[in-house]
Amino acid sequence: MAARSHRSARRPRRRSTVISAAVAAVAAVGLAASLVVAFGPDSDTGTEAAGKTGATAVRDTTRTSAPPSGAPERKKPSPTPSKSPSPSASKTTPSASPTTEPTRPTTAGTGRSGSASGQLAGRIRPGVTYTGIATFYDAGNGDGACTFGASDDVMTAAMNTTDYEVSKACGAYVRVRAGGAAVTVRITNECPSPCRPGQLDLSAEAFAKLAEPSRGEIPITWSLLSPTTSGPLSIRYKTGSSQYWCGIQVLGHRNPVARLEVRAGGTWTPLPRTDYNYFLSEQGGGCGGALRITDIYGERLTVEGLTVRPNVVQRTSVQFAAH
Repeated sequence: MAARSHRSARRPRRRSTVISAAVAAVAAVGLAASLVVAFGPDSDTGTEAAGKTGATAVRDTTRTSAPPSGAPERKKPSPTPSKSPSPSASKTTPSASPTTEPTRPTTAGTGRSGSASGQLAGRIRPGVTYTGIATFYDAGNGDGACTFGASDDVMTAAMNTTDYEVSKACGAYVRVRAGGAAVTVRITNECPSPCRPGQLDLSAEAFAKLAEPSRGEIPITWSLLSPTTSGPLSIRYKTGSSQYWCGIQVLGHRNPVARLEVRAGGTWTPLPRTDYNYFLSEQGGGCGGALRITDIYGERLTVEGLTVRPNVVQRTSVQFAAH
């Protein structure tokens, strides 16, 4: 409903001098009374209004001075790369003086206790017995998919593709049993389909230690072995390697290698592994620098002092512990 107009409520003024004077007198009295009420000591109406105005001003000032919820000073910066959990070489390995013999680089080893994790051990795990079948093939000069090169060692085997696991099985020693016979072989090759999980394709010489070759195929069990005696491991840079691109291979390791890292820019960087058993640094990072090699038991060895010498076996002075 529309509000009434105050103008319409007024009555028209009469043109009477007496009435006007009376009205003026009444108005004067009313004005005096208003002034007394407004400024009298017993009145708190003005104080209350002033108090409300002041409180409102304080609240407004507080809101203006408070920082907004997204102010930069309320945000914490992310941790810097220097606080990364990846340890630096200086914190994990003792310093060593350089050697003058290029094929025997300065090496340092640091071991970390602990059981092999699934991430490190992969499919072939310590303490596990695997069941499968054994066949045999002519190993020739001993070379294979692991590209270790020719060898006089005829006690070798090719691992089925599933358990080969993109060359992770390369260099592993396994104890193979059939009936009452047993033989230790080193994995140097891959056995593609129709080889099945658990199957080993032994060298003809290794198969003959277990059964007559005329049998062709026999049931076996096998398990990972960590040899009690072994010389130091070696490093080889792939043919074509340089400071701009390199492939790195670990040779003669007692236990399977789980990871290889290079030190570049003050940090350790893991390299991807190929199915022909080289770790690649395709952008050249770390080529010719320090290496850190980890086995499936978690032990880490650091090798320093190597130079990029393609297709040259560079012997170190370290080896993984036996288990």
